[in-house]
Amino acid sequence: MPWSNQGGPGDRNNPSSGRPQGPWGQGAGGPGGGNNGQPPDLEELLRGSQDFLNQFLPSGFGGNGVAILILVGVLAWSLSGFYTVGPNEIGLNLVFGKYLGKTQAGLNYNLPAPVGSVIKLAVTDRNVTDVGFHGEPAADRNSGNGKPQVAEAPEESLMLTGDENIADVKFRVVWQIDPAKPEDYAFNVANPRSTVKAVAESAMREIVGQSQIQKILTADRKLIEPACQQLMQKVLDDYHSGVMVLQVLLLSVDPPQSVIAAFRDVTAAQQDLQRLGNEAEAYANRVVPEARGAAARIMQEAEAYREQTVAEALGQAGRFDKIYAQYKNAPSLTRQRLYIETMERVLGGAEKVVLDDPSKGGASVAPFMPLPAFAPFKGGQK
Repeated sequence: MPWSNQGGPGDRNNPSSGRPQGPWGQGAGGPGGGNNGQPPDLEELLRGSQDFLNQFLPSGFGGNGVAILILVGVLAWSLSGFYTVGPNEIGLNLVFGKYLGKTQAGLNYNLPAPVGSVIKLAVTDRNVTDVGFHGEPAADRNSGNGKPQVAEAPEESLMLTGDENIADVKFRVVWQIDPAKPEDYAFNVANPRSTVKAVAESAMREIVGQSQIQKILTADRKLIEPACQQLMQKVLDDYHSGVMVLQVLLLSVDPPQSVIAAFRDVTAAQQDLQRLGNEAEAYANRVVPEARGAAARIMQEAEAYREQTVAEALGQAGRFDKIYAQYKNAPSLTRQRLYIETMERVLGGAEKVVLDDPSKGGASVAPFMPLPAFAPFKGGQK
């Protein structure tokens, strides 16, 4: 303290005294210039304090006035401990730097400074952390069209895949302070934003390192986002960081700029291969059932033809057996009947010319009227 025996020569009020002076002008040993190194008397110290205050207070302002002044000051200091918490905030009460509890939105009280203090955290506000590029989007001054431009960060975005390729991954993490554990966010992590970014980059590198470049560029993009979110949340919970990861968004996943054209050609070729395979599969699904149906139809037609041929053969054999039985009974009559029936089948559809029997003296053509050519008359009309 300024009146202890630590000091240099003299004091600010009486440099020539050669002794350190107390705050009210007395010596370091007590009023009157010292007490052989003994502690100052408390009554003398209070009296000296009152005399010092009387220099600045109006005349007649006695001890009661000092007490009232002190009481008013203490009351004003106590009333300064009221504070308000916003609807999106949570307050953390501290007394001598020790956390005592949290308060919700509205009017609250804590011991004022320097005894107490309050930390207000916006627990419902969403925070965004970008990995792979940094800085706010700025206007493109070269083109003059105001298009947003971002600063690339290849040291963050270039990641090694499981098949020893390099992928340029840019993504965004949306997070907020955990409303249930805001004290963890305030006291357990020195720089929460930097921690979230470091954890996000580490989690994404782990997931990309277990995947293949082609799957990352095509099918696995939608699987990476929830996997990274879960891994980030687990690590942050292990840190007791009081951070809640809401979403991970992959903004772009590309090969390095130097080989991006070759990778795009490979990707296009693979897509063509998959498309042609799908077309071939569709063609096979259409042709194979048609071929199977045609084969079944041919088999059924052959079976029907076989049955028809066998039935006709059996019928002809049966008819021959019956004719043969009749032939044995009357051979000449049967031969005549067979001849007539055969000639009927042969000449039935041919044009016929009838001649008279020359043995009977006739050699002219007999008149022949083709009666079937005339249609029957119906109702007096042909």
